[in-house]
Amino acid sequence: MIQPKILVIDDEPDLVETLRFSLEAEGYEVLVSFNGEEGLNLARKETPDLILLDLMLPKLDGYKVCRLLKFDERHKHIPVLMLTAKIQEKDRILGMETGADEYITKPFNIDELMAKVKSYLSKKE
Repeated sequence: MIQPKILVIDDEPDLVETLRFSLEAEGYEVLVSFNGEEGLNLARKETPDLILLDLMLPKLDGYKVCRLLKFDERHKHIPVLMLTAKIQEKDRILGMETGADEYITKPFNIDELMAKVKSYLSKKE
């Protein structure tokens, strides 16, 4: 069986390592980007099965990354789970309007996040 590929786009190295460790422990292949522009290019090149996307990123913010992927026929099917410190309702609404499948605020429960990841990946099969 091919292991699902998950792209993590976040500029916090500690959080990225925590996510990478947890995802790899579940058997997922993990790709990482620390800025929005590189993350967008990696998503287009690798076509991951799911994306964990921060909002406040260097070069290109998470809203733009999500919108560019969701309005592209080749990539709109990829579930995007936004992970962000932006907790205001207007930010959540904007996240959903750009096409995010989930809007999860930091700090989050890693077990709940893993359950959401599994749920989205099981829908794809």
